[in-house]
Amino acid sequence: MSANFRIRRAAPADTAALADISARSFVETFGDSYPPDDLSRFLAGTYSHDAIGALLADPRYGAWLLERDGVAVGHALAGECGLPHAEVAPGDGELKRLYVLGEAQNGGWGGRLFETALAWLERDGPRTLWIGVWSENYGAQRFYARHGFEKVGHYEFVVGATRDHEFILRRGAAPR
Repeated sequence: MSANFRIRRAAPADTAALADISARSFVETFGDSYPPDDLSRFLAGTYSHDAIGALLADPRYGAWLLERDGVAVGHALAGECGLPHAEVAPGDGELKRLYVLGEAQNGGWGGRLFETALAWLERDGPRTLWIGVWSENYGAQRFYARHGFEKVGHYEFVVGATRDHEFILRRGAAPR
């Protein structure tokens, strides 16, 4: 029996589903990197229903769910660039989150989710795009490099007392 995958834009009614897949995918990917108390506080703030609901209600953000047989197995979030880099300009976009649970990886759906978010970011025409990625997430770095993103800086991603070394990646506006 084959699974039925689909990508759909998340709406305010999807707050619970997006909060759940956001927390689950973060824990699956990075959960063992943080002390339990720090991780719990981070998840409770960043992926709370209030925080996710505010993003879904804000027209400056777009979020998508990757579903398999109607159950969320991944998500993406995009919006205005908020990365701490001196060259970020008004109108620049950022892929803020892109996660697919391990059970749903290697079928091409992460790439489709990525393309969906980038198409939304560039819906009004080409613009400079940014991504923050953990310095030790080599697979993601290779993926983004294949799509034209280059390392242009770094910053600290804070989860409680932990300061992760993150790279800032950028892709210039592509001509159409």
